[in-house]
Formats: sequence, structure tokens, C-alpha cells
Amino acid sequence: MKDYKIPPQTHIGHVHLKVSDLDKALDFYHALLGFEIIQRLGDQAAFISAGGYHHHIGLNTWQSKGSLPAPKKYPGLFHTAIVYPTRKSLAEIFLRLREAKYPLTGAANHGVSEALYLDDPDGNGVELYWDKSNEDWPKNAEGGIDMYTQPLDLKDLLSELN
Repeated sequence: MKDYKIPPQTHIGHVHLKVSDLDKALDFYHALLGFEIIQRLGDQAAFISAGGYHHHIGLNTWQSKGSLPAPKKYPGLFHTAIVYPTRKSLAEIFLRLREAKYPLTGAANHGVSEALYLDDPDGNGVELYWDKSNEDWPKNAEGGIDMYTQPLDLKDLLSELN
């Protein structure tokens, strides 16, 4: 088969999650993280976004209402990654999570980005991050990207708010 490269303008449009309780999911994604509710279909589904897009995240209970979270070791979605525009905006959501006493599952500096990790009410992994500028990405000897995982200095992240 001939080599194929996906067009560089291609991007992920949205993620659609099965949830057990729509109100609990909206408490997390809308009330805590701040996504706007674009459309709600009773207690069955909601479509939410940032900036007025038709939807970045779909939430539904069509096959999962009242269900327990899927076991962590089963195949499936590892996490949904939500990109913040600036380091300051990541610091703002971190402060909001901390004030709400919402638990993080991790926080990392990946060289190319800085990320906060947490689980939504159904145990779905969520990564909140911002990308560093391409010029600041670490490079290996061949000039390729050299990502890594190191602890994120949360105190330094919060200094963005001063």
C-alpha cells in the first residue's frame, strides 16, 4: 500500500462520552470546568463547548445510565485532552480545582506541554494542558521532538496568577 499522510489541517472534532448520570457529568464539565451547554436533551444527552462551537464534548446516558465506571484495565479511552490557550489559563483552572478540592491524579511537565490529570465522575481520564511554543520543545540529537515526563511544579504554575 502506498504511503499516506493525513492532511496537516486535520484535527479531532469532538469526543462523545457515555456517562452514568448526566447531571453529575454536567456538574463537572459545565459547572467546574466551565464548558458552555449548547444543547441538552432531557436527562439523556448534552452537547457542550468552549467559545460557542457546536460541541467539543458530547455526553450521553443512552447505553450507560446508572452504570458503574469501566474497570481501569479494560480497553477504551485513556483520557480526553483539553488544550488551554496559555499557561496562565492552565493556572486558573488549577486554582479552581484546588479551591473546589477536586482531586488530581497527576501533574506533569512533558517538555512540549504542561498537564494536569484528573478523572471525571465516571472515572474517564481528563488531561488539562497547554502547549509550549514549538521553539521551546526539547529536541533529540537527530532534531526530533524529545518528550519526557517530569513532575510539574504546581507552585510555579500558580505564580502565573501574580
